[in-house]
Formats: sequence, structure tokens, C-alpha cells
Amino acid sequence: MPSTSAGIVTGLTAAALLTVGVLGYQASATVPAALTKEHRSSLPAAAASKVPRDKKHPSALPAGSGKGERVVYSVDDDRVWLVGENGRVTRTFKVDPGTVDPAPGSYWVTSRSNSVTGTDGTPIEHVVRFASVDTVTVGFSAAVDGAAPEPAPGAKTGGIRESRADGDAMWAFATIGRKVIVIR
Repeated sequence: MPSTSAGIVTGLTAAALLTVGVLGYQASATVPAALTKEHRSSLPAAAASKVPRDKKHPSALPAGSGKGERVVYSVDDDRVWLVGENGRVTRTFKVDPGTVDPAPGSYWVTSRSNSVTGTDGTPIEHVVRFASVDTVTVGFSAAVDGAAPEPAPGAKTGGIRESRADGDAMWAFATIGRKVIVIR
């Protein structure tokens, strides 16, 4: 009898490992190839340098910030644009960045959380993550109480804080796999 039990355990273990392998392969097949570090360096034409702005309309979407549905984030202007399918801006707003900025380039939304506690201890909601710089995760979020506390001196934070209303709009728009273009 012991050899039969060992055979059953071995068979179940092999089946479990096969299932995990298949599920892992299927999950990796659904992630855009551009999520890999090798592909993130491909920038829209003007993303690496400061993109010219419309002097009469400073909140206008900068030229050269990509094509198609996307989130555009300017690290120099602390502004976000949500760009719809037709290339029109559906919403634009100012943000309060963390202390760590992502490099200019193309990214994709990789994970989301409805509500968590930020690295500064603030309860936040509608977290939309799209980049990582060293060990710091970068993403958009809104403080539940609307506060924008100053990070502790020397703290490395990647939270880009929005108002709650803007956070709601980002949450509805920036689903997993949505393109995020970071510009200067």
C-alpha cells in the first residue's frame, strides 16, 4: 500500500506543477511585450526631451506624446492627460508627484488596487501602477482624505497623487494594459 500512496502523491504533484506552468504561460502571453525593460526604451519622438507646449493653452496635450488611447504624464509639468480612442483629451489635471520619477518612455498599466495604505502611511484609493524605478513602484493614486502630505526627508516615494475626482476618472480609464506615456 505505501507504494500506491506514494504514486498517487507523485501524480498529484506532477499534475499541480503542470497546471501552474500552463497558467503561468497563459498569463505571460497576455502581458504586452513592451512591459519588458528592453522595450521600454522605445520613446515617442519627443518624449525624451522637453516637448514644446502651446503657450496660449498650457494644458493642451503636447504634440509628440504618442497615438491612440493612452495616459500621458509630464514629469516636468506635473500634469496628466487621459486621451481617448479618437486622440481627443477626455480629461486633464495637475498632480502631486512622489520623490521618484519614471524615465520618459512608454509603459503599460501593470497592476491596480482599489484601496491600500501608501508608503507615507496615508490611506489611498484607485491605485494604478505602471513603472518601477529601482525598488520604488510608480503609480497614480488619490488620498482618501484628500491630503497631500510631504514625504519624510530622504524617503523614496513613487505615488503620483491626484484629487479623488481625478482618481475616479483615472481608475475608470486606466485598466490593466492601458498605455502610459511619460514625457518631460
